[in-house]
Amino acid sequence: MGESFDVAIAGGGIVGAACAEACAAAGLRVVVVEPGPIGGGATAAGMGHIVVMDDSPAQIALTRLSRDLWIARRESLPSDVEYLPCGTLWVAADEEEMAEVHRKKALYDGIGVRTEVVDAPSLSQAEPHLRRGLAGALLVPDDSVLYPPCAARHLLQGIDVRRQAAAEVSGQGIRLRDGTFLAAGIAVNATGAWAPELTPGIEVRKRKGHLVITDRYPGFVTHVLVELGYLKSAHSTTADSVAFNAQPRRTGQVLLGSSRQFGSETAAIESHILTRMLRRAQEYMPEIGELAAIRTWTGFRAATPDKLPLIGPTLADPRLYLATGHEGLGITTSLATGRLVADLITGRAPAIPAEPYLPGRKVEDAHHG
Repeated sequence: MGESFDVAIAGGGIVGAACAEACAAAGLRVVVVEPGPIGGGATAAGMGHIVVMDDSPAQIALTRLSRDLWIARRESLPSDVEYLPCGTLWVAADEEEMAEVHRKKALYDGIGVRTEVVDAPSLSQAEPHLRRGLAGALLVPDDSVLYPPCAARHLLQGIDVRRQAAAEVSGQGIRLRDGTFLAAGIAVNATGAWAPELTPGIEVRKRKGHLVITDRYPGFVTHVLVELGYLKSAHSTTADSVAFNAQPRRTGQVLLGSSRQFGSETAAIESHILTRMLRRAQEYMPEIGELAAIRTWTGFRAATPDKLPLIGPTLADPRLYLATGHEGLGITTSLATGRLVADLITGRAPAIPAEPYLPGRKVEDAHHG
């Protein structure tokens, strides 16, 4: 006779870990199935930006809730999580983008998210390595960064983890590659961009990204710096794109992104994309070309047509849950995803309305530029 659990979760990345932690905190007996390193895959490849995003009301709700949950536990995070409350500067290159700064500020003011408009002289003072001539920025001071693999490992402390691959996930549980069956009242597919392999037919696509990390240069960057053009890059569902995104790390290193590609299934570094990404970074920070890069890597985001994750029970089997499709916001939204999954499983009132993320929702393709 096989083992039985309340909840069995396929995937030991940060989303699966957050689901496991929230379910265990609700008093459920939980098991996680992960054949690779905990916090590997897309979690290890991610930038670790904890940020409120405003692409849609549903995105605002999920990212804001999750950021609040990260802030609430920041004092209890171990040092290796490298939580750094550095804030985000959304950088405006010209007056047209400064209009977007003011639009974002008005929206964030309306939902109680602290912001500050930064003029050009103040931006130069705050980040002296940015090129001169930029119009300004929007500062979101309560955003942060962390080191995702260690955050995932922290969330899974005390959770039963089986270091094998899932061969099948259904509403009855998870069958491992060696034939072992882990029976469960609820099974959760939290395998990111690989979720369709275990749940065929769901609308999740791989979206590749490149990242570069430098040697240690303490103080070279002190906030997360994101060009406002990043939003166009993130919205594009057709073309390969790059955007300037630089993050400070507690180690003094600088993490550089970002690129987005559909249709590239290999994990290999693509020099033409990497070159475009680094040239874009130098357009904003000319001196960044003088820094020594020590590692470059790629990862695959799990993208959905409407830019929102799939969280909750499937229509075909209400005992089979999905927690995938977060694209570039899996780190940010992990804790809120875990909270929603636990709320839905236990019948508690959800912390935020769950309907926008349910797998059975009507999904419309979000075509942007």
